Amino acid sequence: MKQLENKVAIVTGGTRGIGRAIVEKFAAEGAKIILTGTSHISDELSQKLDEMGAEYQFVKANAASMEDAEAVVKTCIDKFGRIDILVNNAGITRDTLLMRMSESDWDDVIATNLKSVFNYTRAVQQLMLRQRSGAIVNMSSIAGVMGNAGQTNYAASKAGIIGFTKSIAREIGSRKVRCNAIAPGLIETDMTKDLPDEIKEGMLRGVPLRRMGKAEEIANVALFLASDQSSYVTGQVIVCDGGM
Repeated sequence: MKQLENKVAIVTGGTRGIGRAIVEKFAAEGAKIILTGTSHISDELSQKLDEMGAEYQFVKANAASMEDAEAVVKTCIDKFGRIDILVNNAGITRDTLLMRMSESDWDDVIATNLKSVFNYTRAVQQLMLRQRSGAIVNMSSIAGVMGNAGQTNYAASKAGIIGFTKSIAREIGSRKVRCNAIAPGLIETDMTKDLPDEIKEGMLRGVPLRRMGKAEEIANVALFLASDQSSYVTGQVIVCDGGM
């Protein structure tokens, strides 16, 4: 039996990068999926999911909007009748030194990365509590654990996700709803592909495994946290960074 057979999942920011890898992994394991993004789902991804026989729907949504989050949750309930898994993956960067950072650089990152976690978790909470089951997976970052120069906004948002994860896990655990976070390190995605080679080489010197991670490797951790394999795991942050 597939690990997510008959499970229903919402994955924010599910059209590319780590989010896409999670969508594909969950679909392969039998989940029915609502995936969100700010623009559209590519024909390539749609075709791949169709070939897998996946039950899914794309919903265009702004993760920073509570109204959009509530609409996505309603769409999921109307289509599939329940929600078993929420993956809060939507995220952006606006990297620059603090002295050059604009207020909008700060606000946009905090809203998209951190407020979105509040939006969607709040929107699914009552349903999961009534079901007395559910798994929430929040995408943090190694930057939220260690900090990173030039990413004060991003690191603050990802550190906030860790605090949120640990707190909400204590609030909802008695109703058999779990919440955990993943803190990826340097991963091959659209966010990192345009980094200059010298920057990548400098960062990789701090990674004992001496390579960048793959989005699929983060998806494997998300699958573990979303599935019954992690039924006694909550309030945790799993760092997946090659030992950085």
